Amino acid sequence: MVRPWQFCNRTCSINLRTAAAGLALAVTFTLIAVATQAQTYSVIHNFSGGQDGATPLAGLTVDGAGNFYGTAAYGGNLGGACGTTGCGTVFRLANRNSGWVFSPLYSFAGGTDGANPQANVNIGSDGTVYGSTYLGGGTCSGGGCGTIFNLKPPVSACLSALCPWIETAIHSFTGPDGIGPVGTVIFDQAGDLFGATSSGGFRNGGTIFELQPMGGSGWSLKILYISYGYPHAGLIHDSSGNLYGPAFTAGLGYGSVYQMVLSGSTWITTDIYDFTNGSDGAYPWGGLILDQSGNLYGSTCAGGSGNGGTVFRLSLSGGNWVLNTLYGFTGTGHGGFVVGPAASLVMDKAGALYGTTLADGAHGYGSVFKLTPQGDNWTYTSLHDFTGSSDGGGPYSNVVMDAQGNLYGTASVGGANGKGVVWEITP
Repeated sequence: MVRPWQFCNRTCSINLRTAAAGLALAVTFTLIAVATQAQTYSVIHNFSGGQDGATPLAGLTVDGAGNFYGTAAYGGNLGGACGTTGCGTVFRLANRNSGWVFSPLYSFAGGTDGANPQANVNIGSDGTVYGSTYLGGGTCSGGGCGTIFNLKPPVSACLSALCPWIETAIHSFTGPDGIGPVGTVIFDQAGDLFGATSSGGFRNGGTIFELQPMGGSGWSLKILYISYGYPHAGLIHDSSGNLYGPAFTAGLGYGSVYQMVLSGSTWITTDIYDFTNGSDGAYPWGGLILDQSGNLYGSTCAGGSGNGGTVFRLSLSGGNWVLNTLYGFTGTGHGGFVVGPAASLVMDKAGALYGTTLADGAHGYGSVFKLTPQGDNWTYTSLHDFTGSSDGGGPYSNVVMDAQGNLYGTASVGGANGKGVVWEITP
């Protein structure tokens, strides 16, 4: 059996050639949370490794109609450039008559269209889907340097069960402009796309880029910053248009959070916090979020008081950013492999934070958690501890919350076919 932390090495980089072994049949679980509130956990889709995909290494994105979109790093069309593992898929889950309808939207071929999507997708103002593939694109040796893509619905009605959308690779990375795009690509008010790559560039430590639409004649890429810290997540922006993101090994070698401010036509990049591998944690893998007061929230996948990663808040005070560690997870590291959060957090209206851990929890296959603020303290509640079996395991996923307070995400292994699951937790 392949355990979820075996997708990571000491620096949490993802092994795209690892496949999970088959596991037990799917069932529906009921979880009594650590706190007083009961939660019901259920699997709403079991990946098969076929046309629907396998091994989701990202969470879900919701559109205005409540549909979920996601990616699977493997599966899809088998036997092509990616062999029997497949090059990955983009899918949609729609709620119909109190049930969930799963639709594969696109299967990557591993050529110029890209291969092995790892990041969340984004929904453009035109309702089409934008995302990235970690490999493919046809412009680098060894499987390609990755792409940024756009998916549009078919122009005519589809009469078959499988109705693929139309994929366009709007940029293929070449190495000097980056290798392996990570995190969700985001839009500014002008419709430009911003994102990060995990390596490549002048220092081979990644790049921060902007893609500008050229009025129907393609997209133009501009490098905003050459990183040295191997970003594992994308960017967010505040109300002033400033950009923020984590760099995995920047600063003192344990990662940093950076800010980018536009001055004229130049982006000025500053590390606003460098992690020390102490109680503050090490290696920020997941992305950042902002609250209404302008505070930044994020996580590290290792270090901290319990050696299992941390959740932190960065607040601006007197012109300086001050870090507060909100919670430290407990983890053994499993022989050097990380166990903590590997995705961004989400905050509810009451200010509570929700997220996932990759490989801690009661069974060592990760967890879904809630952190509730109580004065200056935060109370941890386990909403589900994955077993690595029919309920899934190894969640790289963010948590998505609907209007009723239900939580959704993915797990990269386990399920009925051992290929990962989409899950739901209801209050």
